[in-house]
Amino acid sequence: MRWPIPAVGLFVVKDGRVLLVRRGNEPGRGKWSLPGGRVRFGERSEDAAVREMREETGLEVRLRRVVDVVDVFWRGPEGELLEHFVIVDFEAEVVGGELRASDDAIDARWFSPEELEGIEMTDSTKEFLERHFLGRFGSGSRGQGEL
Repeated sequence: MRWPIPAVGLFVVKDGRVLLVRRGNEPGRGKWSLPGGRVRFGERSEDAAVREMREETGLEVRLRRVVDVVDVFWRGPEGELLEHFVIVDFEAEVVGGELRASDDAIDARWFSPEELEGIEMTDSTKEFLERHFLGRFGSGSRGQGEL
């Protein structure tokens, strides 16, 4: 039997712009997404969120609240389910550090709503931003996405 993988995402908005990272690894390699990653065994979700932000962006954050919990399904070329992630998305504010892409992020940038048009991002990130940043609901079921 296989089990879902616990993960965290971070939603950070500064001066009307949202922070995204370009993924260096699967799932979603080369696509933009919220910073975040897997929760390690024995690690609290909150600690994983702070660690992932530091590792991927060089930024130190203070968590404000849980914004959403989503199920994300990564499927193979034949539609077979490869991984099932349960992602706790935290809203956070930057309290230190310098923005730089590192670890498994190949780029990290702030995007205005207008700059999000046309960039290649994971479906789950697009749905999240439509619900929580752009102020409108995305297509598909709330809380579920594909990578």
